[in-house]
Amino acid sequence: MSYLEHTVKYTPTGPRKVLYLNWPIALLLVSVAAIGFLMLYSVAGGSFLPWAEPQMKRFAIGFVLMLGIAMVPLYFWRNVAPLGYLCTIALLALVAVMGDTGMGAQRWLDLGFIRLQPSELMKITLVMLLAAYYDWLPLSKVSHPLWVALPVAMILLPTLMVLTQPDLGTAILLLAGGGAIMFLAGVHWTYFAAVIAAGVGVVTAVLQSRGTEWQLLNDYQFRRIDTFLDPAADPLGAGYHITQSKIALGSGGWAGRGFMQGTQSQLNFLPEKHTDFIFTTLAEEFGFVGAVSLLALYALIIFFCVVSALSNPNRFAALLTLGIATTFFLYFAVNMAMVTGLIPVVGVPLPLVSYGGSAMLVLMVGFGLVQSADVHKPR
Repeated sequence: MSYLEHTVKYTPTGPRKVLYLNWPIALLLVSVAAIGFLMLYSVAGGSFLPWAEPQMKRFAIGFVLMLGIAMVPLYFWRNVAPLGYLCTIALLALVAVMGDTGMGAQRWLDLGFIRLQPSELMKITLVMLLAAYYDWLPLSKVSHPLWVALPVAMILLPTLMVLTQPDLGTAILLLAGGGAIMFLAGVHWTYFAAVIAAGVGVVTAVLQSRGTEWQLLNDYQFRRIDTFLDPAADPLGAGYHITQSKIALGSGGWAGRGFMQGTQSQLNFLPEKHTDFIFTTLAEEFGFVGAVSLLALYALIIFFCVVSALSNPNRFAALLTLGIATTFFLYFAVNMAMVTGLIPVVGVPLPLVSYGGSAMLVLMVGFGLVQSADVHKPR
């Protein structure tokens, strides 16, 4: 009989659960959010309104929500994962019928106290469902075609619904996040090779469809591709966003122009400075040092999530934690690549820094699940 079989394991109960929270992750989240408050105060010209104060209130609510979710036993979240997924699918369907429209996209539900974006919630419920699925599925069946087809359908259904809104950025995150869970669960690499080959074919078809009756993307999405390839071709039109973003990034230099001294953001040359392009505001005011510092905080959050997952013997908990960490990584990786011109602009916010209610609250729910997995693991 092994040492582990002789060892008495226990899971904390009651108020003692607070002691077993992953406090490094919690403190890192507070640190990143504080940077967001600071930048929102700056882009408002030294005022807590209209962005910093609402963001602070949302984070406070989200932090309490995270703690509440952490106290709930992990088996509960495993059992409600299918229901959560189905409810989010229903919300996405409701968006198509009566959703609010903004900037040419129909993505939101107006609940009065908040404009909910169900596609953001899907990033979490999809991870929950896939983690529960692979926890239930025997390892010997993980790469069987039949059992691969089911999670693929789980991923493609919400992805296609989000694409019709249209929201290309979120659709990409759903595909990448779902694929990452399948890879982490042990699905054979040949499936991913086939997907990559199919992706190349889809990209080719999309580009060939331009200007035809069967055009696969909207005109504004094609303009984003054109802007990505040659932003200087239309610096005052379609290329304006990324051109101004690169100017702000370059003008920050090593240590930045100083807090509230960025010309691009303070003089309103930088578009969407409080949402998608807030990273460029940070880089302009605090330079390379500030940008790398934020990136280091993000990396530490990922690191502690991975450590938590690797130390957890529960398969559902490990996959859930790695799935949330992957989703978080995709958020900031895509946003930073987008504003630096490495990929086309797809409208993905910078997590916990960009202004927005749905993304922040959903991320805090996700980290609440990470905390629940950590609190309730056997010790």
